[in-house]
Formats: sequence, structure tokens, C-alpha cells
Amino acid sequence: MKLDKKWTSCCVMARNKTENIPDLSTLLTPKNALMLAVERAVLRGREWAYTSAPIAEQIAVRLAAVITLDLVKAGQRLLEKDISEVLRVSRAPVREALHILERDRLVEFQPRRGAIVTAPDEDELRDIFRVRSVLYLTMLEEVARASPVELEALLIAHMPKLAKAANESADAYTVESFLLNFAVVSLCRNRLLVDILHSISLRTMRYVRLGFVAAPQAIQTSCQAWHELQMATTQRDVEQLISLASSRLDEARDAAIRTLDPEPESSRRTHARKTA
Repeated sequence: MKLDKKWTSCCVMARNKTENIPDLSTLLTPKNALMLAVERAVLRGREWAYTSAPIAEQIAVRLAAVITLDLVKAGQRLLEKDISEVLRVSRAPVREALHILERDRLVEFQPRRGAIVTAPDEDELRDIFRVRSVLYLTMLEEVARASPVELEALLIAHMPKLAKAANESADAYTVESFLLNFAVVSLCRNRLLVDILHSISLRTMRYVRLGFVAAPQAIQTSCQAWHELQMATTQRDVEQLISLASSRLDEARDAAIRTLDPEPESSRRTHARKTA
């Protein structure tokens, strides 16, 4: 039996008998656009239908989505028994799903605590975005030189959706920008590069979304950057394209880092003086 049938037919509240356990009833939320984006990331863009994917991967998609949506917070525990009770499945595929999320660094296993939603510090987040930036710019240059017509057509198709999402919500824009990035990556002929970029896409999407939620003004800045990227693509100006993409990635990194410590440096200094 497929999980979707159960998710739409019942609403089971998770037990909260253990400290720092999330409300897992969010796992029963009907599938939305962000869920579909997460699905593509978890399944690495594979062409099979979600309903034909192994049940462990279906569970991993649900868990990844509630983590990405910040419905399950960093530091909270994910207990196999609670998840299996909410989704009415056995514990074996739940355990496998948690290890899929460990692969994507959304959870980590700690002694005597089990699976914990990860909470990277600033150094780790900088490392994630540094790796992403190097790989993404390498990929983009390859695509711009090898498939400029396809890249231009892709941007023409996606930009109206991106502009519309920018006027709707942080979640809508996160989804559309993720799908656009995913589509650009898929044009790359270097499959190893594609696989690595897909493998870190969930972690970056999680914190890019938090950055947009915390600073909605960043959405319009990001959208404008995409328009400039499109213009550079049309003009076949690869150097300008890479420069613009580098700046856009840096802005996304900085916005994500601010979600870890949203208090401005000047405010922290003032607070420190008062405390002293």
C-alpha cells in the first residue's frame, strides 16, 4: 500500500513523551510544491514516479520536506517508533529513510539519542556553500559553452514562473528558484558533477529558504540577479554570466548565514557593552 493513500485519509497526532520530540502530524500534510521539489532532490532527479519509489524513499521525502519547511527544528529527535506510528508503516523502512537523510546531512545519529535534525554552525554552512559555489560555477561555465541555446531556452521558460513566485511568498520563490537551478544542472553533461550538486541541493535549499523567510527583500534581489543572468546568456557573455552567478551565490550564502545569528554585529557589540 502506498503512503499517499494513508496521508490523505487520516490525521494522527504524534506522541510527545520524550523531551524535544517534534509534532510528527506534520508528516501528514498534503503534498505541495515544495514537497515536490524536495522529492526531486531526494530521488536525485530519477525519472520513476514517486508512488513507485521504494517506501523508505517515500518516507525520506516526507521527512526531508518537514525539515526543509522548518516544521521540524534543528536539534529535535526523530524516533523510529513515533514515525512508524504516524505513517502506519513498519520500523524497518523508517530506519532506512533516516539513513537516507543522514546521507544528505539533514540528520545525524548520536549515541543514546538516535537521529537528530542537524544544526550546522557558521563554519559548516560556509563550507557547504563554498563547495556548492565551486561546483555550480564549474557546471554553469560548461553548460554556457557547450549548450548555450538550451540554457537560453530554459531561462526563457522559467523566468516568468520565477517572477510570479517572487510576488507570492518565500516558499513559492524557494521552490521556483530550486527548480530552475535543478533544470540548469540537468543540462550538464558531466554526470559526476550533476550527482554531487544534486546531493547537496537539499542542504542548500533548506537554508536558502530560511534566508528568504527572514529577509523577504532578498527575494527581489535574487530575482533581479536571475534576469541579469538571462541577459548575459542571451548575449553569450560567459565571463559576465559566471561573475553574476558568483555574486548571486554569495548573497544566498550570506542570507543563509544570517539565519544562524540574525542579530547584527552592531547590536551584539551594544549588548556586550551593556552586559559588561
